[in-house]
Amino acid sequence: MVTVLAVTAGVALVVFKRSVDSYVDPWIQKVADAGYVERNAQVNDVDFSYVEGPDNGTPLVLLHAQLMDWFDYSRVLPDLAGSYHVFVIDYQGHGRTTYPDDYPMTADQIGTDLGAFLDEVVGQPAYVSGNSSGGLLTMWLAANRPNLVRAVVLEDPPIFAAEYPRIMQTVASKAFKSSYDAEKSGDVDDFLLYWLDYNTTFFDTYVFPGSARVLTYFTTSYREANPGEPVELSFVRNDTVRLLMRGLESYDPRFGAAFYDGTWNDEFDHAVTLEKISCPTLLLHADYSWTDDGLLNGAMSEDDAQMAMSHLSDGTYLKVDSGHVVHLERPHEFVDILDSFFLADRLPAAPREQ
Repeated sequence: MVTVLAVTAGVALVVFKRSVDSYVDPWIQKVADAGYVERNAQVNDVDFSYVEGPDNGTPLVLLHAQLMDWFDYSRVLPDLAGSYHVFVIDYQGHGRTTYPDDYPMTADQIGTDLGAFLDEVVGQPAYVSGNSSGGLLTMWLAANRPNLVRAVVLEDPPIFAAEYPRIMQTVASKAFKSSYDAEKSGDVDDFLLYWLDYNTTFFDTYVFPGSARVLTYFTTSYREANPGEPVELSFVRNDTVRLLMRGLESYDPRFGAAFYDGTWNDEFDHAVTLEKISCPTLLLHADYSWTDDGLLNGAMSEDDAQMAMSHLSDGTYLKVDSGHVVHLERPHEFVDILDSFFLADRLPAAPREQ
């Protein structure tokens, strides 16, 4: 009986492993069917990797959350393709975008090069929507490149909460510390496996208890079966966590380390930046909570959001019942929000090239 059980378990593991190793996210094909193409563009010292959709309207630039890549927008890209000319950019530190080894990981430098991308590649004033750190970069663009930005949606950005030393009072600081420690050690060659080992509590909570070791095994197995492809493990049911793992594989820990030590915000004061924004701005505020030890678990508290609104000259506030990555958790609602805001009658008509 023991032998039969062992053989059965072994066969089941082989079958399950084969299923995991052969998994292809169905949204890859859906995005391609909607007309999106992966491209590269050299702008200044940065070789930007981005995805471009068909030209069906005003340009819409999307900037993902930290630790992710362009594909975390996959669930909304087909719907957005019908009304906009979509560009999804892997900004510096993420995806396949490359830059010099000594590239400064600051909002000011990253924003400067993103502004050049909008000018040289997009080629006309665009709507911009950014999530989390992408939302902070969207703020930078709206404030510092107003001629390139028509209106913006800030999707749950950590306004004020990401500034140093306030960031030390957030749950996110623990994730940034893993980037900081990896960067300081100088010997982390595989950041995804490092992050799995460093943040076991996170995976205990969002996958299942003890899952980090299982995820490590299947990550290695998936890589062997699919060399050069981003890791996506089908049994991770939480879309945000699964796509987070995909993003971590190409993530530059110098980006998170700069958040942890405060250098990312050099020359980037959040309140001053908000004061400079003149275009219509929608602030999306997702769910948040407080831990027992007083840490903010989320991007913004209610006080943060209201303080941000007080600095905006043309701001609209919308509270959404969602986790941090709204476009993944509530994709249809997210598309409706963008359409209602960007395509509203009060916004001027988009200039079209002749």
